[in-house]
Order: sequence, then C-alpha cells, then structure tokens
Amino acid sequence: MKIATWNVNSVRARLAAVEAWLREARPDVLCMQEIKSTDDTFPAQAFEDLGYNCAVHGQKTYNGVAILSKRPIEDITRGLPGPDGDEQARYIEALIPGDTGMVRIASIYAPNGNPLEAFSGKVGTGFPPETATKQKNETGKFAYKLDWMKRLKAHAEGLLALKEPLALMGDYNVIPADIDCHDPAVWANDALAQPQSRAALRAIEHLGFTDAFRAQTAAAGHYSFWDYQAGAWQKNRGIRIDLILLSPQALDRMTACTIDKPVRGGEKPSDHVPVVCELNI
Repeated sequence: MKIATWNVNSVRARLAAVEAWLREARPDVLCMQEIKSTDDTFPAQAFEDLGYNCAVHGQKTYNGVAILSKRPIEDITRGLPGPDGDEQARYIEALIPGDTGMVRIASIYAPNGNPLEAFSGKVGTGFPPETATKQKNETGKFAYKLDWMKRLKAHAEGLLALKEPLALMGDYNVIPADIDCHDPAVWANDALAQPQSRAALRAIEHLGFTDAFRAQTAAAGHYSFWDYQAGAWQKNRGIRIDLILLSPQALDRMTACTIDKPVRGGEKPSDHVPVVCELNI
C-alpha cells in the first residue's frame, strides 16, 4: 500500500496539480493538509472521478485536512480529541483496509506557532496598549501550538495501545533537528525550530513512533518545504516539516519512504511536496 502526505496549500487553487500527481504517483491513500476549504466546497467529485473516496474535515479560508483513498474509508474521526472549543480543523483519522490487514491513518496539520513572544513580562504591565495586545496574541499562538501537540501525544498514546499498523502523517510544523534545515541560524527565532517545539515532537516519537523518512536515511539536504520568497526553491533553502510517524506494527511493514521533491518545480506549486511511504499491507 502506497500512502502519502501533502500540504497542498489550498486544494482548489492546486487542484490541477493534485490531480496530475495522483494520476502519475497513483497512491492508495493521500492525506492532505491546509485544504482551505469547507466540506461542502471540497472538490470531491474531481477525486472520485479518479477513483478515490474522500473524508474531509474542512474550514473556511484556513486549515482543513482530508483523506483520499482508493479503498474504503472506515471509522472516521474528525477533530483531535481534547478540550471543547477548539474549532480549528487540523486532524482527521480513519481505518483503511489493505490486502492483508487494516492500517489506521491520520492527516495532521499542526499549528505553526508564529510569531513567538517578542516581549517579556505580564501582558499589560509596563507596555502601551498596542504592545500589550500584540504580546497577548503572540503568546497565544505559541502556547496553542504546544498545547495542541500535547493533546496529539495523549491521543497517539491511546492509539498505540490498539497495537495496529498506524501512520500519523502530515505537516507537523516542527523542524525535527538542525540536519532538517538548510541553515539553522535563519530559523533560530522561528516557532518551528524552538526547543519546546522539538521536545513536543520527540515526546510523541518516544511513545514508540518512528520517523519513516529518517528510518531510510540520515543524510542532510532533504526537505519538504521551500518558501515562495527569495528564491528558496531555486537555491534549495528548504526545511523538512512534513513527516510520517509509524507505529512499530507499521514500521515492520515499511518498504520505502521518499520525498517527491520535483513536484515543487511544477506549475503553480504548493510550497510543500508529497512525502510517500510504502507499506506491505
């Protein structure tokens, strides 16, 4: 079974590119993030015409995740379990039948967390009102990122207890290590590279998950995201933030994991590229 994850950065804006990739790569399952579409405006018919079933957890303008599968999609969970009130569409999970068993798949779009807190001290203490407001907003974004990752860890721990092949795939918005970045100094003050962000990702991995791509190679220079600005793609100034984390039962069945880098050079591309994993299921 070929499974893949791709932050498409607006499914309707990239529809032609996604359709072309599906025809060429022919994955059994594609997890998409940042679809920027509600459930009712998601272009399901286009994917159904290519032979895919669709499960969508959308949101207008922002966020949104989806699972496409050539096989039936069962036991769908929309939204990351946790405290009520989180309306951001960042998580969808489902069971997909293979030839020799089932695999549980999750499409994940973790919070970015930027901008980081720019000021110290309590909100509203010693700062003009506009600065205090800015501090409050910035603090909230990074805190939300870390809290969301904590909730993901708690849910992932419960899923591991099921002892089934499991793939938590998506845009984690964390640069796992300096080797996953073209220039660590450039990202030193970004939420994606903060020690707290990396610790949150490691906490999930330490439950028993393996980064599928790093199970294949420890080499530097492999990225899944290149900014649209400053010639980042042309100069290969990228970062690796799109990950496939496998449970032990899934890792035992993995035969390959690759990053489809050439997709970034296509017409009207997303700033991310697909990460593809093959499982003997």
